[in-house]
Amino acid sequence: MSDTLDLQRRLGALLFLPSRAYAWGMRLRRQWYERGALESHRPPRPCVSIGNIGWGGSGKTPLTEWLLRWAARRDVSAVVLTRGYRATPPHPHYLVTETSTPREAGDEPLLLARSCPDGHVVVDPMRSRAAQWAWAELRPELFLLDDGFQHLKVQRDIDLVLLRPKDLNEEWDRVIPAGSWREDESALTRATAFLIKCSADEFLALEPLIRARLARFNAPVFNFSFKPLGVKRLDLAQAAESFHGEPYLLVTGVGEPDQVVDTAEMLLGNRPELHLRYDDHHDYSQADWTHIRAQADLKNISHILCTAKDAVKLARYDTRHLWTFDHTLEFGPTFFAETTFPDWWGNWWDVLRHRD
Repeated sequence: MSDTLDLQRRLGALLFLPSRAYAWGMRLRRQWYERGALESHRPPRPCVSIGNIGWGGSGKTPLTEWLLRWAARRDVSAVVLTRGYRATPPHPHYLVTETSTPREAGDEPLLLARSCPDGHVVVDPMRSRAAQWAWAELRPELFLLDDGFQHLKVQRDIDLVLLRPKDLNEEWDRVIPAGSWREDESALTRATAFLIKCSADEFLALEPLIRARLARFNAPVFNFSFKPLGVKRLDLAQAAESFHGEPYLLVTGVGEPDQVVDTAEMLLGNRPELHLRYDDHHDYSQADWTHIRAQADLKNISHILCTAKDAVKLARYDTRHLWTFDHTLEFGPTFFAETTFPDWWGNWWDVLRHRD
């Protein structure tokens, strides 16, 4: 990812016109949907999109998991509609179960299905088709549209737009191929609310940029972050203290690996002895696991730590040496709102659930 960004910076002048052309094309596409020139489907129950303006780890899956758990606690039947990035489901509108494989479901849909068994996760590259199937078969009270900000074929009641701190700074309005944004800043007028994943202190330090960049969109801006509780061994749910301060190998196949390093250091008191980085959504093979174990053995490391998203793919090879994070989502300060996100969302739900 960093190599791509470096290349984009060096080629900035050459990529400017293609970037503006891409942004113009996306704006035209949006207008066609708004005018009805392109067909879209409206689910029969409230639909919430969890998406972002650019690529990279912004926290969509953890927020979707939080919404699923929120729904389960209130006996609200919810379904996630997801394309299942890099998934090869055996048939359309594939209902993910705890026994599905990462290849069938995709890593994030499988993680959601295993962590929230009371909810439903449907994988289908055509999410409008998935919504119709889910309504016929599951009768959900709430539709959650994963990575849905640009998926305008499914209409939604709320657009939750997740941003990274750098989206407000060096990445602001840098559209593909000159940057990581999928649309230009005009698309942010569709946002019902913004959420920024970072520490509370970092969020407050962003206040000048938040006010300069986002105030004109008249939407609340919420902060959220991971609150680490510890790490656990996959086969034993063993306590974090079991290797606190000892050397460990970190494996990541996520969009923002440096954030994982910081979390691990905060929990365990030391940075990883070795960090093996793979591309986001990497499909780990037996050869990959053999290499990981060999690197650990070479440095006499007994503990291998990975993210929950990586764990659903690596667990098929070994659980005795594999550890993952145990954490919860924590909501922090806000701008342009008088409540935190959970209260804001609860108020919205009270309105949405009475929708005809």
